[in-house]
Amino acid sequence: MSPEKMSVRRVAVVGGARIPFARSDGPYATASNQQMLTAALDGLTERFGLQEPGAVGEFVAGAVLKHSRDFNLARETVLGSRLHPTTPAYDIQQACGTGLQAVIAAANKIALGQTESAVAGGADTASDAPLGVNDTLRRILLEARRVKSLGGRVKTLAKVRPGHFVPDIPRNAEPRTGLSMGEHAAVTALAWGIGRAAQDELAAASHQRLAAAYERGFFQDLVVPFRGLARDQNLRPGSTAEKLASLKPVFGLDLPDPTMTAGNSTPLTDGAATVLLASEEWARERGLEPQAYLTAYETAAVDFVGGDVAGGDDGLLMAPAYAVPRMLERAGLGLADFDLVEIHEAFASQVLATLAAWEKRGLGTVDRARLNVAGSSLATGHPFAATGARIVATLAKLLAERDAPARGLISVCAAGGQGVTAILERA
Repeated sequence: MSPEKMSVRRVAVVGGARIPFARSDGPYATASNQQMLTAALDGLTERFGLQEPGAVGEFVAGAVLKHSRDFNLARETVLGSRLHPTTPAYDIQQACGTGLQAVIAAANKIALGQTESAVAGGADTASDAPLGVNDTLRRILLEARRVKSLGGRVKTLAKVRPGHFVPDIPRNAEPRTGLSMGEHAAVTALAWGIGRAAQDELAAASHQRLAAAYERGFFQDLVVPFRGLARDQNLRPGSTAEKLASLKPVFGLDLPDPTMTAGNSTPLTDGAATVLLASEEWARERGLEPQAYLTAYETAAVDFVGGDVAGGDDGLLMAPAYAVPRMLERAGLGLADFDLVEIHEAFASQVLATLAAWEKRGLGTVDRARLNVAGSSLATGHPFAATGARIVATLAKLLAERDAPARGLISVCAAGGQGVTAILERA
Protein backbone atom coordinates (compact mmCIF):
# COMPACT_ATOMS: atom_id res chain seq x y z
CA MET A 1 0.00 0.00 0.00
CA SER A 2 1.39 3.41 -0.92
CA PRO A 3 1.88 5.94 1.93
CA GLU A 4 -0.70 8.33 0.45
CA LYS A 5 -3.37 5.61 0.59
CA MET A 6 -2.51 4.43 4.08
CA SER A 7 -5.26 5.15 6.61
CA VAL A 8 -4.99 5.15 10.39
CA ARG A 9 -7.36 2.82 12.24
CA ARG A 10 -8.59 2.92 15.82
CA VAL A 11 -6.72 0.57 18.13
CA ALA A 12 -8.84 -1.33 20.63
CA VAL A 13 -7.69 -2.45 24.06
CA VAL A 14 -9.52 -5.77 24.37
CA GLY A 15 -8.28 -6.80 27.81
CA GLY A 16 -5.31 -7.81 29.89
CA ALA A 17 -3.88 -10.46 32.18
CA ARG A 18 -1.08 -10.40 34.72
CA ILE A 19 0.25 -12.42 37.58
CA PRO A 20 0.07 -11.01 41.12
CA PHE A 21 3.08 -8.83 41.84
CA ALA A 22 5.38 -10.13 44.60
CA ARG A 23 7.98 -8.51 46.79
CA SER A 24 11.54 -9.38 45.77
CA ASP A 25 13.08 -12.45 47.38
CA GLY A 26 9.60 -13.76 48.12
CA PRO A 27 7.35 -16.28 46.32
CA TYR A 28 8.93 -15.60 42.92
CA ALA A 29 12.53 -15.60 44.11
CA THR A 30 13.41 -18.49 41.77
CA ALA A 31 11.12 -17.48 38.90
CA SER A 32 12.74 -16.13 35.75
CA ASN A 33 11.47 -13.29 33.58
CA GLN A 34 10.44 -15.85 31.00
CA GLN A 35 8.51 -18.00 33.48
CA MET A 36 6.58 -15.03 34.84
CA LEU A 37 5.88 -13.56 31.41
CA THR A 38 4.76 -16.97 30.14
CA ALA A 39 2.29 -17.30 33.03
CA ALA A 40 0.79 -13.90 32.25
CA LEU A 41 0.65 -14.63 28.52
CA ASP A 42 -0.97 -18.02 29.11
CA GLY A 43 -3.62 -16.33 31.23
CA LEU A 44 -4.38 -13.89 28.42
CA THR A 45 -4.34 -16.65 25.77
CA GLU A 46 -6.77 -18.76 27.77
CA ARG A 47 -9.08 -15.85 28.53
CA PHE A 48 -9.49 -14.78 24.92
CA GLY A 49 -8.97 -18.10 23.11
CA LEU A 50 -5.82 -17.12 21.24
CA GLN A 51 -4.35 -20.59 20.74
CA GLU A 52 -4.99 -21.05 17.02
CA PRO A 53 -2.41 -20.15 14.32
CA GLY A 54 -2.54 -16.49 13.33
CA ALA A 55 -4.79 -15.46 16.23
CA VAL A 56 -2.18 -12.91 17.31
CA GLY A 57 -0.17 -10.93 14.77
CA GLU A 58 2.80 -10.51 17.07
CA PHE A 59 3.96 -10.35 20.67
CA VAL A 60 6.10 -7.44 21.89
CA ALA A 61 7.46 -7.33 25.42
CA GLY A 62 10.58 -6.63 27.41
CA ALA A 63 12.41 -6.63 30.71
CA VAL A 64 14.76 -4.12 32.32
CA LEU A 65 16.87 -6.53 34.39
CA LYS A 66 17.90 -9.21 31.90
CA HIS A 67 20.23 -12.18 32.03
CA SER A 68 22.07 -13.36 28.95
CA ARG A 69 19.57 -16.24 29.00
CA ASP A 70 16.84 -13.64 28.39
CA PHE A 71 18.11 -13.24 24.85
CA ASN A 72 15.06 -13.06 22.56
CA LEU A 73 12.85 -13.01 25.66
CA ALA A 74 9.55 -12.28 23.90
CA ARG A 75 10.02 -14.98 21.27
CA GLU A 76 11.19 -17.58 23.77
CA THR A 77 8.17 -16.75 25.91
CA VAL A 78 5.88 -17.42 22.94
CA LEU A 79 7.57 -20.77 22.30
CA GLY A 80 6.98 -21.81 25.90
CA SER A 81 3.40 -20.56 26.07
CA ARG A 82 -0.04 -21.61 24.84
CA LEU A 83 0.15 -18.95 22.13
CA HIS A 84 0.75 -20.59 18.74
CA PRO A 85 4.51 -21.05 18.02
CA THR A 86 4.18 -19.33 14.63
CA THR A 87 3.51 -16.01 16.39
CA PRO A 88 6.35 -13.51 15.71
CA ALA A 89 7.79 -11.67 18.72
CA TYR A 90 10.41 -9.09 19.60
CA ASP A 91 11.90 -7.37 22.64
CA ILE A 92 11.70 -3.71 23.61
CA GLN A 93 13.12 -1.76 26.56
CA GLN A 94 12.70 1.78 27.90
CA ALA A 95 13.29 1.34 31.62
CA CYS A 96 10.06 1.76 33.62
CA GLY A 97 8.26 2.86 30.46
CA THR A 98 8.87 -0.51 28.76
CA GLY A 99 5.37 -1.93 29.21
CA LEU A 100 3.62 1.18 27.90
CA GLN A 101 6.13 1.58 25.08
CA ALA A 102 5.45 -2.04 24.08
CA VAL A 103 1.73 -1.20 23.92
CA ILE A 104 2.51 1.81 21.72
CA ALA A 105 4.74 -0.20 19.39
CA ALA A 106 2.07 -2.86 18.92
CA ALA A 107 -0.66 -0.25 18.51
CA ASN A 108 1.21 1.55 15.74
CA LYS A 109 1.25 -1.58 13.55
CA ILE A 110 -2.45 -2.17 14.14
CA ALA A 111 -3.25 1.49 13.40
CA LEU A 112 -1.39 1.29 10.08
CA GLY A 113 -3.01 -1.99 9.06
CA GLN A 114 0.21 -3.98 9.30
CA THR A 115 -1.38 -6.45 11.71
CA GLU A 116 -4.86 -7.08 13.08
CA SER A 117 -3.96 -8.01 16.64
CA ALA A 118 -1.01 -7.99 19.01
CA VAL A 119 -0.11 -8.69 22.60
CA ALA A 120 2.15 -6.28 24.50
CA GLY A 121 3.65 -6.63 27.94
CA GLY A 122 6.67 -6.92 30.15
CA ALA A 123 8.24 -8.71 33.09
CA ASP A 124 10.90 -8.03 35.66
CA THR A 125 12.43 -9.82 38.61
CA ALA A 126 14.40 -7.96 41.23
CA SER A 127 14.99 -11.29 43.02
CA ASP A 128 16.79 -12.98 40.13
CA ALA A 129 18.88 -9.97 39.13
CA PRO A 130 21.82 -10.79 36.83
CA LEU A 131 25.30 -10.84 38.35
CA GLY A 132 28.13 -9.86 36.05
CA VAL A 133 31.69 -11.14 36.00
CA ASN A 134 34.11 -8.65 37.53
CA ASP A 135 35.23 -6.50 34.62
CA THR A 136 38.93 -7.00 35.30
CA LEU A 137 38.46 -10.77 35.37
CA ARG A 138 36.44 -10.57 32.17
CA ARG A 139 39.26 -8.72 30.40
CA ILE A 140 41.83 -11.23 31.61
CA LEU A 141 39.73 -14.17 30.38
CA LEU A 142 39.26 -12.52 26.98
CA GLU A 143 42.98 -11.83 26.75
CA ALA A 144 43.73 -15.46 27.62
CA ARG A 145 41.38 -16.62 24.89
CA ARG A 146 43.25 -14.55 22.32
CA VAL A 147 46.68 -15.90 23.27
CA LYS A 148 47.71 -18.78 20.98
CA SER A 149 50.19 -20.68 23.14
CA LEU A 150 49.47 -22.67 26.29
CA GLY A 151 52.29 -20.93 28.10
CA GLY A 152 50.92 -17.54 27.12
CA ARG A 153 47.49 -18.46 28.45
CA VAL A 154 48.93 -19.64 31.77
CA LYS A 155 50.92 -16.40 32.09
CA THR A 156 47.81 -14.34 31.39
CA LEU A 157 45.63 -16.29 33.80
CA ALA A 158 48.28 -15.82 36.47
CA LYS A 159 47.14 -12.17 36.63
CA VAL A 160 43.89 -13.25 38.30
CA ARG A 161 43.60 -12.18 41.95
CA PRO A 162 41.05 -13.23 44.61
CA GLY A 163 39.38 -9.81 44.46
CA HIS A 164 38.59 -10.39 40.79
CA PHE A 165 36.01 -13.02 41.76
CA VAL A 166 33.73 -10.45 43.42
CA PRO A 167 30.76 -10.18 41.02
CA ASP A 168 29.37 -6.99 39.56
CA ILE A 169 25.91 -6.49 41.04
CA PRO A 170 23.36 -4.30 39.23
CA ARG A 171 23.23 -0.88 40.88
CA ASN A 172 20.07 1.08 41.53
CA ALA A 173 21.78 4.25 40.41
CA GLU A 174 21.89 6.49 37.38
CA PRO A 175 25.24 6.01 35.59
CA ARG A 176 25.52 9.76 34.89
CA THR A 177 25.03 10.88 38.48
CA GLY A 178 25.66 7.88 40.72
CA LEU A 179 22.43 8.69 42.58
CA SER A 180 19.63 6.19 43.05
CA MET A 181 16.16 6.95 41.76
CA GLY A 182 15.05 7.55 45.34
CA GLU A 183 17.81 10.06 45.96
CA HIS A 184 16.88 11.89 42.76
CA ALA A 185 13.23 11.90 43.80
CA ALA A 186 14.17 13.33 47.20
CA VAL A 187 15.86 16.30 45.53
CA THR A 188 12.74 16.87 43.41
CA ALA A 189 10.46 16.58 46.46
CA LEU A 190 12.46 19.28 48.22
CA ALA A 191 12.38 21.52 45.14
CA TRP A 192 8.59 21.28 44.86
CA GLY A 193 7.97 21.50 48.60
CA ILE A 194 6.30 18.09 48.78
CA GLY A 195 5.60 17.35 52.43
CA ARG A 196 5.65 14.07 54.33
CA ALA A 197 1.96 14.06 55.29
CA ALA A 198 0.79 14.45 51.68
CA GLN A 199 3.02 11.58 50.59
CA ASP A 200 1.76 9.25 53.31
CA GLU A 201 -1.86 10.12 52.52
CA LEU A 202 -1.36 9.28 48.85
CA ALA A 203 0.40 6.00 49.70
CA ALA A 204 -2.35 4.96 52.13
CA ALA A 205 -5.01 5.77 49.54
CA SER A 206 -3.24 3.56 47.00
CA HIS A 207 -3.41 0.56 49.35
CA GLN A 208 -6.99 1.24 50.38
CA ARG A 209 -8.19 1.60 46.81
CA LEU A 210 -6.37 -1.51 45.60
CA ALA A 211 -7.86 -3.47 48.49
CA ALA A 212 -11.34 -2.19 47.64
CA ALA A 213 -10.87 -3.15 43.99
CA TYR A 214 -9.93 -6.70 44.98
CA GLU A 215 -12.86 -6.94 47.37
CA ARG A 216 -15.37 -6.01 44.69
CA GLY A 217 -13.91 -8.57 42.28
CA PHE A 218 -12.43 -6.05 39.86
CA PHE A 219 -9.26 -8.09 39.32
CA GLN A 220 -10.95 -11.47 38.98
CA ASP A 221 -10.36 -11.65 35.22
CA LEU A 222 -7.17 -9.55 35.21
CA VAL A 223 -4.97 -11.39 37.72
CA VAL A 224 -3.83 -14.99 37.13
CA PRO A 225 -2.70 -16.87 40.28
CA PHE A 226 0.97 -17.82 40.20
CA ARG A 227 3.17 -19.74 42.64
CA GLY A 228 0.68 -19.56 45.48
CA LEU A 229 -0.25 -15.91 45.11
CA ALA A 230 -3.74 -14.78 44.13
CA ARG A 231 -3.33 -11.06 44.83
CA ASP A 232 -0.49 -8.55 45.00
CA GLN A 233 1.76 -9.37 47.93
CA ASN A 234 2.70 -5.79 48.71
CA LEU A 235 -0.94 -4.84 49.37
CA ARG A 236 -1.59 -3.64 52.92
CA PRO A 237 -5.38 -3.16 53.25
CA GLY A 238 -5.01 -1.63 56.70
CA SER A 239 -2.59 1.08 55.64
CA THR A 240 -3.31 4.53 56.98
CA ALA A 241 -1.44 7.81 56.85
CA GLU A 242 -1.04 7.59 60.62
CA LYS A 243 0.67 4.18 60.44
CA LEU A 244 2.92 5.28 57.58
CA ALA A 245 3.91 8.38 59.55
CA SER A 246 5.81 6.15 62.00
CA LEU A 247 8.33 5.01 59.37
CA LYS A 248 11.77 6.54 59.19
CA PRO A 249 12.98 8.31 56.02
CA VAL A 250 15.27 6.25 53.78
CA PHE A 251 16.03 8.72 50.96
CA GLY A 252 17.44 12.24 51.03
CA LEU A 253 18.92 11.82 54.48
CA ASP A 254 21.51 14.51 53.73
CA LEU A 255 18.77 16.98 52.79
CA PRO A 256 16.74 19.18 55.16
CA ASP A 257 13.71 17.37 56.65
CA PRO A 258 13.80 14.13 54.59
CA THR A 259 10.29 12.87 53.81
CA MET A 260 10.62 9.72 51.70
CA THR A 261 10.19 6.38 53.45
CA ALA A 262 9.83 2.74 52.45
CA GLY A 263 6.08 3.21 52.89
CA ASN A 264 5.67 6.05 50.41
CA SER A 265 8.09 4.55 47.88
CA THR A 266 7.60 1.46 45.73
CA PRO A 267 9.33 -1.73 46.87
CA LEU A 268 11.53 -3.91 44.68
CA THR A 269 9.06 -6.25 42.99
CA ASP A 270 8.75 -9.31 40.73
CA GLY A 271 5.95 -9.76 38.21
CA ALA A 272 4.65 -9.73 34.63
CA ALA A 273 1.69 -8.26 32.73
CA THR A 274 0.19 -8.46 29.23
CA VAL A 275 -2.43 -6.59 27.16
CA LEU A 276 -4.38 -7.67 24.07
CA LEU A 277 -4.72 -5.00 21.35
CA ALA A 278 -6.62 -5.30 18.09
CA SER A 279 -8.42 -3.60 15.25
CA GLU A 280 -12.16 -3.10 15.65
CA GLU A 281 -12.77 -5.59 12.85
CA TRP A 282 -10.71 -8.30 14.53
CA ALA A 283 -12.55 -7.84 17.81
CA ARG A 284 -15.96 -7.78 16.14
CA GLU A 285 -15.27 -11.00 14.21
CA ARG A 286 -14.52 -12.77 17.48
CA GLY A 287 -17.44 -11.32 19.39
CA LEU A 288 -15.17 -9.32 21.69
CA GLU A 289 -16.17 -5.84 22.82
CA PRO A 290 -13.26 -3.39 23.08
CA GLN A 291 -12.89 -1.99 26.56
CA ALA A 292 -11.29 1.23 25.33
CA TYR A 293 -9.31 2.72 22.46
CA LEU A 294 -5.73 3.95 22.53
CA THR A 295 -6.02 7.36 20.88
CA ALA A 296 -2.79 9.28 21.63
CA TYR A 297 0.64 8.85 23.13
CA GLU A 298 3.72 10.95 23.75
CA THR A 299 7.22 10.48 25.12
CA ALA A 300 9.63 13.03 26.55
CA ALA A 301 13.01 13.27 28.25
CA VAL A 302 14.65 15.79 30.57
CA ASP A 303 18.26 16.81 31.11
CA PHE A 304 18.52 15.56 34.68
CA VAL A 305 22.30 16.01 34.66
CA GLY A 306 22.78 19.60 33.48
CA GLY A 307 19.20 20.93 33.53
CA ASP A 308 17.16 22.67 36.22
CA VAL A 309 17.34 19.85 38.72
CA ALA A 310 17.58 21.93 41.89
CA GLY A 311 14.57 23.95 40.76
CA GLY A 312 12.57 20.76 40.17
CA ASP A 313 11.70 21.21 36.49
CA ASP A 314 14.27 18.71 35.23
CA GLY A 315 14.27 16.17 38.03
CA LEU A 316 14.94 12.58 36.99
CA LEU A 317 11.26 11.57 37.04
CA MET A 318 9.73 14.79 35.69
CA ALA A 319 9.57 14.02 31.96
CA PRO A 320 5.77 13.43 32.08
CA ALA A 321 5.47 17.10 33.06
CA TYR A 322 6.60 17.85 29.50
CA ALA A 323 5.06 14.90 27.64
CA VAL A 324 1.50 15.38 28.87
CA PRO A 325 1.15 19.07 27.94
CA ARG A 326 2.43 18.31 24.43
CA MET A 327 0.06 15.37 24.06
CA LEU A 328 -2.94 17.32 25.33
CA GLU A 329 -2.21 20.27 23.06
CA ARG A 330 -2.03 17.97 20.05
CA ALA A 331 -5.28 16.27 21.06
CA GLY A 332 -7.03 19.53 21.88
CA LEU A 333 -7.76 18.41 25.44
CA GLY A 334 -7.23 19.61 29.00
CA LEU A 335 -6.98 17.74 32.29
CA ALA A 336 -10.62 18.57 32.96
CA ASP A 337 -11.56 16.40 29.96
CA PHE A 338 -10.40 13.21 31.71
CA ASP A 339 -12.66 11.08 33.86
CA LEU A 340 -9.73 9.02 35.17
CA VAL A 341 -6.02 9.71 35.58
CA GLU A 342 -3.42 6.98 36.11
CA ILE A 343 0.00 8.15 37.29
CA HIS A 344 2.62 5.47 37.95
CA GLU A 345 3.52 5.76 41.62
CA ALA A 346 7.28 5.27 41.60
CA PHE A 347 7.23 7.44 44.72
CA ALA A 348 4.38 9.38 46.29
CA SER A 349 6.53 12.51 46.10
CA GLN A 350 7.00 12.04 42.35
CA VAL A 351 3.23 11.80 41.75
CA LEU A 352 2.67 14.98 43.76
CA ALA A 353 5.50 16.80 41.99
CA THR A 354 4.06 15.80 38.60
CA LEU A 355 0.63 17.13 39.58
CA ALA A 356 2.22 20.37 40.77
CA ALA A 357 4.17 20.71 37.52
CA TRP A 358 1.04 20.21 35.41
CA GLU A 359 -0.69 22.90 37.41
CA LYS A 360 2.29 25.24 37.01
CA ARG A 361 2.13 24.70 33.25
CA GLY A 362 -1.49 25.79 33.19
CA LEU A 363 -3.15 22.39 32.86
CA GLY A 364 -5.21 22.80 36.01
CA THR A 365 -5.64 20.40 38.91
CA VAL A 366 -6.56 16.73 39.06
CA ASP A 367 -9.43 15.75 41.30
CA ARG A 368 -8.00 13.12 43.66
CA ALA A 369 -11.22 11.15 43.33
CA ARG A 370 -10.23 10.52 39.69
CA LEU A 371 -6.57 9.64 40.40
CA ASN A 372 -5.45 5.98 40.55
CA VAL A 373 -8.92 4.89 41.63
CA ALA A 374 -8.02 1.19 41.82
CA GLY A 375 -4.65 1.77 43.48
CA SER A 376 -1.31 1.87 41.72
CA SER A 377 2.36 1.05 42.11
CA LEU A 378 2.75 1.99 45.79
CA ALA A 379 0.27 -0.77 46.60
CA THR A 380 0.77 -3.25 43.75
CA GLY A 381 4.53 -2.95 43.56
CA HIS A 382 6.53 -2.11 40.47
CA PRO A 383 8.18 -4.84 38.34
CA PHE A 384 9.77 -2.27 36.03
CA ALA A 385 8.78 -3.49 32.56
CA ALA A 386 5.39 -4.83 33.67
CA THR A 387 3.92 -1.64 35.11
CA GLY A 388 2.86 0.01 31.84
CA ALA A 389 0.88 -3.03 30.72
CA ARG A 390 -0.72 -3.31 34.17
CA ILE A 391 -1.87 0.30 34.02
CA VAL A 392 -3.26 0.03 30.47
CA ALA A 393 -5.28 -3.09 31.32
CA THR A 394 -6.54 -1.60 34.58
CA LEU A 395 -7.56 1.72 33.06
CA ALA A 396 -9.25 0.09 30.06
CA LYS A 397 -11.43 -2.01 32.35
CA LEU A 398 -12.24 0.97 34.57
CA LEU A 399 -13.39 2.88 31.50
CA ALA A 400 -15.41 -0.11 30.28
CA GLU A 401 -17.34 -0.19 33.55
CA ARG A 402 -18.82 3.21 32.79
CA ASP A 403 -22.07 3.43 30.88
CA ALA A 404 -21.23 6.76 29.25
CA PRO A 405 -18.26 7.68 27.05
CA ALA A 406 -15.15 8.29 29.15
CA ARG A 407 -11.51 9.21 28.78
CA GLY A 408 -8.40 8.25 30.77
CA LEU A 409 -4.87 9.64 30.98
CA ILE A 410 -1.75 7.52 31.62
CA SER A 411 1.56 8.96 32.86
CA VAL A 412 4.64 6.83 33.46
CA CYS A 413 8.04 8.18 34.54
CA ALA A 414 11.18 6.21 33.77
CA ALA A 415 14.87 6.01 34.58
CA GLY A 416 17.17 8.04 32.39
CA GLY A 417 14.95 11.10 32.77
CA GLN A 418 12.24 9.78 30.46
CA GLY A 419 8.45 9.70 30.43
CA VAL A 420 5.83 7.78 28.45
CA THR A 421 2.21 8.95 28.39
CA ALA A 422 -0.99 7.91 26.63
CA ILE A 423 -4.73 8.49 26.32
CA LEU A 424 -7.42 5.79 26.41
CA GLU A 425 -11.00 6.54 25.41
CA ARG A 426 -14.27 4.69 25.76
CA ALA A 427 -16.62 5.63 22.93
